[in-house]
Amino acid sequence: MIRRSTVVYIVLLLVLAGAYYYLNNREQPADIELTGEPATEVAPIYLFTAEEGTPTSIRIESKAGETVEVARGEDEAWALIEPIEAKADQASAEAAASQVTTMRIVDTVPDVEPEIVGLQDPEYVLTIKFTSGVERSVDIGVITPSESGYYVRDGEGVIIVSRSAIDALLGLLTTPPYLETPTPEAGAGTPLSETATPQP
Repeated sequence: MIRRSTVVYIVLLLVLAGAYYYLNNREQPADIELTGEPATEVAPIYLFTAEEGTPTSIRIESKAGETVEVARGEDEAWALIEPIEAKADQASAEAAASQVTTMRIVDTVPDVEPEIVGLQDPEYVLTIKFTSGVERSVDIGVITPSESGYYVRDGEGVIIVSRSAIDALLGLLTTPPYLETPTPEAGAGTPLSETATPQP
C-alpha cells in the first residue's frame, strides 16, 4: 500500500516537473522576440536627404495667398525675401533650415485620391533650394486623422510626413523671422508704425 502511494506521488511529481519545463520553454521564444525587437527597427527615412546638402532658400506658399521666403546671401547670412525684403533673424531662419532636415516620412499612401487628402488644391507648397544646386518642391495637404502627420505629395506619390517639423515651418507664415531691431523713429520719437498719416 505504501509502495503504491509512493509510486503515485512520484508520477504526480514527474507530471508537475514536465508541465513546469514545458511552460518555461514556451515562454522563452517570446522573451527572445521582445529583446530582439530593437535590432530589427527600420532606420528613419527623411523627405530631404543629406546628399542634397543644406537649405539655402525656404519658400512657403499657402492656399490663402500668404507667402514667406528666406534665403542665404553671398555672405551666408539669412535674409527675408517675402512678404517684404528685410534682414532676417539668423537664429529663427537657421532653426527653420534645421527643421527641413528633420521632416521624417512615417508612411506611404498608395492609390489615394488627391482631393481626399487636400492635395488637389494643396493647402501649402514648400520649395527648398539646397547647396547642391537641387531645388525640391512638395505639396502639403491636410493633417491625417490621427493628427500625427500631414499628407504630402513629393512627385512620386502621396506620403505622410511627421507633423512637428512641418508645423514649425508653417509657423513662418504667421511669424516671419524679422530681425529684431529698435523701432525706427519719426519726428519726436514716435515709431513709424504709429505715425499718423500726414494730412494734405
